[in-house]
Amino acid sequence: MEGVAHKIRAIIEEFNLNNYSFSKRIGVTSTTVDSIINGRPQSDGSRKRTKPGYDVLMSIIDEFNINPDYLFGKDDQMIRSEVQKPQTYSGMPQVVAVNPSGHENVVYVPIKARAGYLNGYGDTGYIETLPTFSMPHLTNGTYRCFEVYGNSMVRTFFDGDLVFGKYVESLEDIKDGRIYVIVSKDDGIVLKRVINRIEERGKLILKSDNKNGNYPTYTIDAEDIMEVWYVTMFASKQMPEPVDVYDRLHELESQLVELKESLGS
Repeated sequence: MEGVAHKIRAIIEEFNLNNYSFSKRIGVTSTTVDSIINGRPQSDGSRKRTKPGYDVLMSIIDEFNINPDYLFGKDDQMIRSEVQKPQTYSGMPQVVAVNPSGHENVVYVPIKARAGYLNGYGDTGYIETLPTFSMPHLTNGTYRCFEVYGNSMVRTFFDGDLVFGKYVESLEDIKDGRIYVIVSKDDGIVLKRVINRIEERGKLILKSDNKNGNYPTYTIDAEDIMEVWYVTMFASKQMPEPVDVYDRLHELESQLVELKESLGS
């Protein structure tokens, strides 16, 4: 374990400590630290390093948040927080909004708040800055309201529409062909029709309803996904154009009115 001594010396230097202050941090004597790093003097004038015990190593790891693999020469990352861990999808949102009666409110994420939401979706203080409201039909679960941005889902949703999403507790629950709001670090907040390939390939396939060729289908890895919201309801300022059958009915109605008027006269 001679290499461990060099690693411990590097930790001491990283935190700008000396042997004495380091020993106080990990709860041992400075003599113990010195014997590990420099070794104990021997009768022949040489020095023999002391092997650090399990308790000493665990104290170093816990006190300074050290990556255990660094101590044993298996990794170059010293600080444990620097070690990238695979992200696992959470079964519930990190922050929810609750009204005074204890019921969950719907949090509204407008277009102007999209960038902040990517960094603050898990921050209680940030979520509290967003508008919230209650909806009588949205009580079974946790809901977010997102303002639609762009034209990738035209034919179904338009820029400025509001979609109401219910939090998806497991990525395996995503149903093929349904519409979801996907929140990820790389792509931000997107509204897409989804094909679930989590079990087979660890991915979701995201499709746009706009078929003008400007919005290609693409995939997103499961570990990149932070939140998924299943769209259950929407509100739109776009009034649908009348279909041909209504045009014909209106024409017939107009002709009847004109006929009645002519007969009456």
